Amino acid sequence: MNATLKTLKERHWKESMAHSSWQIFKIMAEFVEGFEALSKIGPCISIFGSARTKPGTVYYELSIEIARRLSEEGFGVITGGGPGIMEAANKGAKLANGKSVGLNIDLPFEQRPNDFIDKDKLLNFDYFFVRKVMFTKYSQGFVMMPGGFGTLDEFFEVVTLIQTEKFRQMPMVLVGRKYWQGLINWLEDVMLVEGNIHPEDLALFEIVDTSEEVVSYMLDYYRTRQLAPNF
Repeated sequence: MNATLKTLKERHWKESMAHSSWQIFKIMAEFVEGFEALSKIGPCISIFGSARTKPGTVYYELSIEIARRLSEEGFGVITGGGPGIMEAANKGAKLANGKSVGLNIDLPFEQRPNDFIDKDKLLNFDYFFVRKVMFTKYSQGFVMMPGGFGTLDEFFEVVTLIQTEKFRQMPMVLVGRKYWQGLINWLEDVMLVEGNIHPEDLALFEIVDTSEEVVSYMLDYYRTRQLAPNF
């Protein structure tokens, strides 16, 4: 290797390592801020879904209703803090005078905090993985509305944590049979047949269509179980 090129690579590597060392402190600060803020909020349900869903559409309005009814039952609502389904869920919580939490992530295009988050419950994150920890640690249930790659990522993150018992069993619902059925068919016809999941893994979540089903499922689950942080 050319001596000059080797020297440049070594210098760039050292600079990168120095940056990574300082980055640890920023990551720690996000964890500390999130833990301190969310530990005071109480039992919450996280609602995930597309940032691109428009007001007036079926799933936007359904998200408002689900969040409103969960709030009326005493749950706080946690979302990713942005537009679309997240905005609808925060709006529903606000309509019921419930706790409306937004875990916002800095993104270059579509993400901005919506107007329905409680001012003292808006947290901003640079790191997706820190944000995911906040969702999973402080949520006592998960509602998956229709969404894109991000929603699928969150679904598989949660179902994996439950499957591997990294935290205790949690109630999780997928809302919209028509939307989710193709994925469920693939899980059953491919993953299950290939032996990559067990039949009982498909019982880690429910598929529903209405706000009544969501709320009933959450309430039934906690009639005999304690509400507490997950780990």
